[in-house]
Order: sequence, then structure tokens, then C-alpha cells
Amino acid sequence: MNSRRTILFAGGGSGGHLYPGIAVAQALAAINPQIEPYFLCTERDIDATILESTPFKWVPQPIVPPRRSVGGLLRFWRGWRATQEQVKKLIAEKKPAAVLGLGGYAAGVCVKTAAKLKLPTAILNPDVIPGQANQYLLSYVQRVFCQFDETIHHVSAAHKAKLETTGCPIRAEILARPPRIEASKRLGLDPMLQTLVVTGASQGAVTVNQAVIESLRQILESSASGMLQGWQILHLAGKDNAAQVKSEYRELEVSATVLDFTPAMADVWACADLAVSRSGASSCAELTACAVPSILMPYPFHKDQHQLANAKALADQGAALVIKDEKDRRKNGESLRPLLESLLYDVPRRLAMAKSASSLSKPDAADRVARALLAMM
Repeated sequence: MNSRRTILFAGGGSGGHLYPGIAVAQALAAINPQIEPYFLCTERDIDATILESTPFKWVPQPIVPPRRSVGGLLRFWRGWRATQEQVKKLIAEKKPAAVLGLGGYAAGVCVKTAAKLKLPTAILNPDVIPGQANQYLLSYVQRVFCQFDETIHHVSAAHKAKLETTGCPIRAEILARPPRIEASKRLGLDPMLQTLVVTGASQGAVTVNQAVIESLRQILESSASGMLQGWQILHLAGKDNAAQVKSEYRELEVSATVLDFTPAMADVWACADLAVSRSGASSCAELTACAVPSILMPYPFHKDQHQLANAKALADQGAALVIKDEKDRRKNGESLRPLLESLLYDVPRRLAMAKSASSLSKPDAADRVARALLAMM
């Protein structure tokens, strides 16, 4: 290939959508430096935060998520039309060789427009159950790259042949995890202590934050020493929640490192001995790739409960335990406490869970998707 060729990556709004795309872009750059990944994201701050730390070009789209109201639908339609014009101009300018949808409302316009222009199109579907946007795009794309074999049970017969189980693409730096001592120093942790990682993904999760702090309160109150022996906490609380979480740890007199967000998840997972986490597709993929035993609290507000399906895929293989998010601080704390308390001090069980998690990992996912895209061009 003598000239630089562009591949468009459409999607965003969360790390769960962007990070797998970044992993594929990294793999493409490694295979063929003449490929130019170009991201079409959302106007949310998290997208800029994530993409600014990469070498890839990107542009926000005016598209907004659909809302079930007259005004919400009108704003969505206006955003769709404006995004469609933006995408058509970008396609005319860049003449992309292929388009990869990353899921969510921000993928729809670009993927559909490209498909109608007869460009090679594909989507990433890292959740067990395809979301609304991906269900909509199944009719337009040529290929669907999945994390889980179980996805085949959640699409119509007409689309099953498009599915390919590649795994969820993971960024190269996470797969090549740094030494624990180095990662601990960068995060301000003690490399000699075991680390409990708490994360609600890139934007944090209030109910996960509350559940962990409430369960720790109960554990400490029943502990003769009044402290967590041999453990430290790294808590990724989310931009809007970090101050409150720090305050609550001070009240508990627990020393915890609380961050609102970090792009350095390679360091985080290099230090992790146990995690309490949401079960978004990227989180599940990173937990398995890094062999981290986990307690998963699936996001409870989606109608299709796709995070529960993701969590079940890990739990069925012994890689994770799952609790229902009751959206109630006390109930969640009471549910989490016995699981957390037992795993903190049961090393053999954690090691067995880590082994099971590792068995589910597909570390070559990004490379497989990248090569498939190149073959489509």
C-alpha cells in the first residue's frame, strides 16, 4: 500500500466504547503504519479526556442520545441530521477504506451512511446482548466482532452468519502489564500490600461506591483490630463522586487512594489482587486478560440487563461472583459484605478465580479485528 489509508472508528460516550476501538487502532498501526485511524466520538468530556492521550486524530459529532420525550426526540433528530452532513463531508474528504462502529448511539450515523455508500463496514459487539444501536446496525454491516459466543442467541437468524467471536480488543499496554513495583509507585501504593480495586468504569458508579464503603464499614465494626489487615484500597470513583468518596473513607479512618479517573488501567490491573466492579464489556475483558478475581455489580438501569449477562458469562466459569445492585446503599452493603470479607482472606479461592479468569481471556482480539478490517478493505 503506497498511500496512507483511513479507517473511521465511530462511537464514544464512555471508555467502554472507546477503549476497544483504541486497541484495534493500535493493532492496525503495528501491522501497517500507512493506516490512519480516525475517531468520530461524542461531545462528552470523557471522550476528549480519553482520546487526547492517544496519537490518533478525532472529531466530536453533534449527535445526542435519544430521549423518550418530544423535545428529546427532536434534539436527537436534529443531531442525527447534523452528524449525517458531517460524516458525508468527512467520507468525501478522507475516502476511508473501512468503517468500524464501536457501539452506542454515536456509531449509528457513520456506520449506516458508510454502508449505504457501499464502504466496508463492521461493528464491535463486546456485550453478550447487542445494545439498541448495534441491533439497528446489524442489517447494514458486513461483519460483527463479538466477545462472547453467547451473543449468537441474541440476534436474529438472518444475522448469525455475520458474527465472529474474536474477544474484546484490549489495549497493548494492558496486555503487557508493567511490573507491580513500578505500577504501585506511579499510583502511590505500597507494593508489599495486597490491593482491592474498586471501579464503576470510566465515569464511576455511585451505587458501587456506596456498596463498598458500607460493606467496609460493617467489616471494620466487626473486626477486633478495626482495620483491614494486609490490604490497601484503590478506588476509581468517577469525576462527580471522588470528593464524597474521599470524605467517607476519612470518616472510616481507612487509608484509600481515591481517583476520579485514570487512563493508566495497565498500572491499576498490575496492582490488583481483587476487584469490585461493574460488568461492562471492557471491564470484563480487562479482568480476564489480567487474571483478576472479581465481585461484579451489573449496572441495574438498562432494560435488557446486558451487564448481568456479561457477569454471568464470567461467573459461570468461576472467574467472578455476582451481586444484584438493589440501588439501595444498605442492601447493597449487606449483600457485598460476606463475599468481600471471605475473598479478602481466602488466597486459594482468589487464585482459583484468577486462573478461571485467565482461561476466558482472548489477548489476540485486537489483532484479529485489525486483520479482519484489512481483509475487508
